[in-house]
Amino acid sequence: MRNLIAKLFLTVGVLLGSAGVSFALSPCSENGYWHNCFGTYTYAKSGNRYVGEFRNGKHHGQGTFTWAGGDKYVGEWRNGKRNGQGTYTYVSGSKHVGEYRNNQRHGQGTYTFANGNKYVGEYRNGKVRGQGTYYHLADNKHKGAKYVGEYRNGKLHGQGTY
Repeated sequence: MRNLIAKLFLTVGVLLGSAGVSFALSPCSENGYWHNCFGTYTYAKSGNRYVGEFRNGKHHGQGTFTWAGGDKYVGEWRNGKRNGQGTYTYVSGSKHVGEYRNNQRHGQGTYTFANGNKYVGEYRNGKVRGQGTYYHLADNKHKGAKYVGEYRNGKLHGQGTY
């Protein structure tokens, strides 16, 4: 738990510190090539919007991507993809805070479901995999239960205790 709290404070610090750096970048030009600049781009067909840093015409650095349907990602980008620390908030009320690689959850993360249940643990290539803990926090017959153990492809696998 201490490790998770430390990572959370580190993530917030990085995001706040990087926000100051991003505003030091020059604004992206209206008609030019977007490189080493800060700007807002709205996709005409989808209505999706990105606000943040650009490099070589791609999302790169700190930024916020908001989908027209209401989902939102705030965090690090590399070459147009979610990479590094970030927070993905779903319109449903669910939220993932953690590491991303190539647009997928990868590494340590915490997924809080809209009903209050929570998974804290490892992800590989977008799927729950490795060590993790699932907390039953929703107001139902399982409230208070907890599973600690191994996962593979999003399912209980190997050693674990309920």
